[in-house]
Amino acid sequence: MSELTGKVQTVLGLVDPDQLGRTMTHEHLTMSFEFTCFPPPQGDEAAAENPFQMQHMHWLRQNPYSCMENLKLKDETSAVREELLVYRKAGGGTIVENTTTGLDRDVKTLKQLAKDTGVHVIAGAGFYEGSTHTEATKRMSVEQLTDIIVSEILHGADGTDIRCGVIGEIASGWPITESENKVLKATAHAQAQLGCPVIIHPGRNRAAPAEIVRILQEAGGDISKTVMSHLDRTIFDEGELLEFAKLGSYLEYDLFGTEMLNYTFNTEVDMPSDSQRVKILAFLVKEGYEDNIVIAHDIHTKHRLTKYGGHGYSHILKNIVPKMLTRGISQHQVDKILIDNPKRWLTFK
Repeated sequence: MSELTGKVQTVLGLVDPDQLGRTMTHEHLTMSFEFTCFPPPQGDEAAAENPFQMQHMHWLRQNPYSCMENLKLKDETSAVREELLVYRKAGGGTIVENTTTGLDRDVKTLKQLAKDTGVHVIAGAGFYEGSTHTEATKRMSVEQLTDIIVSEILHGADGTDIRCGVIGEIASGWPITESENKVLKATAHAQAQLGCPVIIHPGRNRAAPAEIVRILQEAGGDISKTVMSHLDRTIFDEGELLEFAKLGSYLEYDLFGTEMLNYTFNTEVDMPSDSQRVKILAFLVKEGYEDNIVIAHDIHTKHRLTKYGGHGYSHILKNIVPKMLTRGISQHQVDKILIDNPKRWLTFK
């Protein structure tokens, strides 16, 4: 374990944390999300069949999960490569790639993208939410699941020697299933052994983040090295948010660029705008949580790539940071959010 201590593990090997630079903590570069496909609204079948035509782009932004073709990010490696070159030119240094087992993880492609672009890429170990768990996974014990996660970090994932550098995104639905509970406990056990970072995808319910923290803590996890993702679609009340923040995890706002009227996975949620996301970041900074915030886009569908008129991986650097600077967040605080906090989180103990 001394080899990992004080280092960050990328798909190309160990690096010094100071080499990471500006970091997006929750992205996908190659994955499949086909299992989430919803039928298009009645009468919209033509748009779903020909989604990437100009006249259909607004429809696609509002209905991204009603088009099977849009959910195959794995088919866009060339476009992603070009986007990463733009990201690097814009000042980006690192991408944390959150694709785990269940989302068609491809660590070989991640390694090649890192080689081709010079962007540090950190791969995720572990399992996505229960709906993607195989019957074999569901039958595994916590100990067996722990061994798999540890091996993906120490030896390599998916039959390769390409090692993951973070556990996650570890996902659950709501309520949390028995299989998801076991994976969460295994995540905590592996983290306790390795001193590694963890990133969580909570169920789409405001109670989910705190419940997951409880499970992780009781199983020996280190909440100070754990990111709670997707807070921008999960906790909306400022008082509840501050209560959750007291639990000590990193607070991740990672849907920058996503603005839609009806959030398919939970229609009770009013998806915030990017301006509202910046406002809540400013609120958290004012409340003293500037050392706990990380941000990203969570790109996982084709329509969010610039090739198809989307915002791309450089949106935060090019558009959101300038907005943050006009809304009471200083350059020093921006640097904490983009550089210092990810670096501290990603460094092995």
